[in-house]
Amino acid sequence: MLPSRLPACLLSALLLLFGACSAPASPPAVYSPSPLPASFDVQGHRGARGLKPENTLPAFETALDLMVTTLELDLHFSADRVVVIWHDDELAPAKCQHSGPDAAPPSRRISDLTFAQLRHFRCALNPDPRQFPDQNDAPTLLAGDDYRPISLVQLFDFVETYAAAPQKSAAQRAHARSVHFNIETKRHPDDPAAIGDGWDGQTPGPFEREIVALIESRNLVARVIVQSFVHESLWAVRALNPDLRLAALSSRGRPTPAAYAQAGAAIWSPRWQDITPALLQEAHDAALRVIPWTVNEPEAMRQLIALGVDGIISDRPDLLLALQP
Repeated sequence: MLPSRLPACLLSALLLLFGACSAPASPPAVYSPSPLPASFDVQGHRGARGLKPENTLPAFETALDLMVTTLELDLHFSADRVVVIWHDDELAPAKCQHSGPDAAPPSRRISDLTFAQLRHFRCALNPDPRQFPDQNDAPTLLAGDDYRPISLVQLFDFVETYAAAPQKSAAQRAHARSVHFNIETKRHPDDPAAIGDGWDGQTPGPFEREIVALIESRNLVARVIVQSFVHESLWAVRALNPDLRLAALSSRGRPTPAAYAQAGAAIWSPRWQDITPALLQEAHDAALRVIPWTVNEPEAMRQLIALGVDGIISDRPDLLLALQP
């Protein structure tokens, strides 16, 4: 998903208008229960991008330390067809530095590089210190200083390691054993085949097939959501395993929650500014859960919770979990 940040006063005004119209290596603190509804889905966007460099093991460890409901992440396909966790099409210099023994490859595009080549980059740079002033690249207890790109398999392995780690509290270990994953297929709405697997735009492509096979091989179907802006990718996943929950992402335009539900989605994840009471009601009437992205300001979080959303995707899950009545 794309970053979103507005002044708190404007956030509050927008949501009120909608209503009127209808350091050292140590884990973050574990927050005490907040006034969130019992079934509320707290999703750490790209791990916890506001606290650690995105989509890295330290970011996911930080989110696990906070005991988020769901780890949210993005998926690409390497040249040798490894499912890789990264948001952008390439390893941009603003986020990643080449650190391998050989010369940097001429391309930084994920689909042009083998997984071994990707692992020669260190992605610990903060691309926007004004937007993420609290992001740091200090080592974490388990992941340490490992800010290399990772595969989906490596994340699944890391969560299992975390769930058995004596360095973590009993509550954190227990929570890791049931944490959910919200994985986005990063196909482009204007160029779905750009992932590099020769997809025909309709039937399951090699990318979707590999993702579903990995989920099934780890017995994680009940703990995984697959999301995408390219809804044809979701329907391809559904053809492979109808038990996987699907989340239809939307950005601007005129969202149609009822149509998403009819096509097989269980969740609607809009840009948070696009939610109105009428659209929320339409989604709930269609039995869709509504989990907007990407909400980082506490005032906006409060307003959305009061409006009745079912979860929030945030770069700052720590702020969401620390909300007070």
